[in-house]
Formats: sequence, C-alpha cells, structure tokens
Amino acid sequence: MRILIRYFFRALRAVLTPFLLLGDKLTTPKGMEREPAEQARVDAETRDLALYQFPACPFCIKSRRAIQRLGLNIELRNAQHEGDHRDALLKNGGKLQVPCLRIAHPDGRVEWMYESADIVRYLEDRFGSTGRNSGH
Repeated sequence: MRILIRYFFRALRAVLTPFLLLGDKLTTPKGMEREPAEQARVDAETRDLALYQFPACPFCIKSRRAIQRLGLNIELRNAQHEGDHRDALLKNGGKLQVPCLRIAHPDGRVEWMYESADIVRYLEDRFGSTGRNSGH
C-alpha cells in the first residue's frame, strides 16, 4: 500500500509540475525599481545570499516571486537532484528542506533560513521599500 501511495504522489507531481512552472512564468511580478546607486548597493548585499530551491515547489515559487518582486539578484541553487547544491544544503544547512536561504554575514557566520514565510519576511524587511541595511 505504501508503494502505491508513493507512486500516486509521483504521478501527481509529474502532472502538476508543468502547470506550476507555466503559472510561475506567466505571472512573474514586475521588480521594484530603485535609483542606480541604491540598486548597486542592494546588488552588493545580495551577493552574500543564495536560495536553495526546487523549481516546481510551491513554497520555493513563493520565495522566488518575493525575490523578483523586490528586484533582488539572489543566486538560485537547484537542490532537487544529486549534486553539489543538494550536498551543501544537507551538510551545512542540516536538512534537505527547501526553500532555504543561505545568508553569509559580514563576520563570516553563515545562517541557513528555512520556511518560505520567514524568507519572504526577511527579504521584505531588509530590502523592501521601507527596509534599510540593518547589518544582517
């Protein structure tokens, strides 16, 4: 019975994945516009961020949409299949759960933030229209 359930969910994912990806492409939000100097500052700060994600994960889509809406240049790392990104997430983040935002702090400390709601809130607080560089 357990194997039947597993195959059911695999088939369901196979059917839904193209629709999720198409919906994401068709409804991509317009990015926030900033003055060139401000955008350069934001781009410099986002160099220390990376989002570990799966392309069709609804919670990853939510996080990517926030990144797009805020006009952020954050590296997206696909951790769905075996490879360096998946291994780094599991070894350094502690668990294979996405989305996960890797935050490299100026003091050398690295933080692994899970949960899409926490990631979106962090990005909005730090880079939103009222957000300021708070030294995160």
